[in-house]
Amino acid sequence: MSLCDTRLRRRRCEAAMAGLRLSRPFSVPELCSQVAERRGRPLHLHPLPVGAAAAGTCGLWIGTETADHIFYEQRTGRLHQEHIVLHELAHILLDHHRIAPGGAGAERLLPDLDSRLVLRLMPRADYSTPQEREAETLATMLRLGGTAPARRPGEVLDRLRDATGAWP
Repeated sequence: MSLCDTRLRRRRCEAAMAGLRLSRPFSVPELCSQVAERRGRPLHLHPLPVGAAAAGTCGLWIGTETADHIFYEQRTGRLHQEHIVLHELAHILLDHHRIAPGGAGAERLLPDLDSRLVLRLMPRADYSTPQEREAETLATMLRLGGTAPARRPGEVLDRLRDATGAWP
């Protein structure tokens, strides 16, 4: 990846964060409320069904006509769950989407879902696409209070401690 790609990704992430009020200490529920308000529609968080991670998905955003739904892996730690939610929020803020006719793909993870309602589907399994890398960058920037990831390991730990209050 070139330096130009990295700078462009950072600028897009900064633009997506414009107007957000990132609290100290950081609060994922507060950010979810801001995103819902910005979009003028409810945003719901749900644990993924047990076994979804084994199928290769740890996070999923489904957008319908009336609401956004973020699903996260339930068999992991709180900070990891929050990061999964941040990653999916990043897809929303960056206006990423993969339109799957009739919600194709969601039915294997959420068999009770009426696939005709799905307008946007963003499953998260890896970081092999530019959209996934961009969402991961924004998720990290959100957690760090709106700043770009640090380059030195000590700086990263300091920022994580400041953002989460969870580091010793």
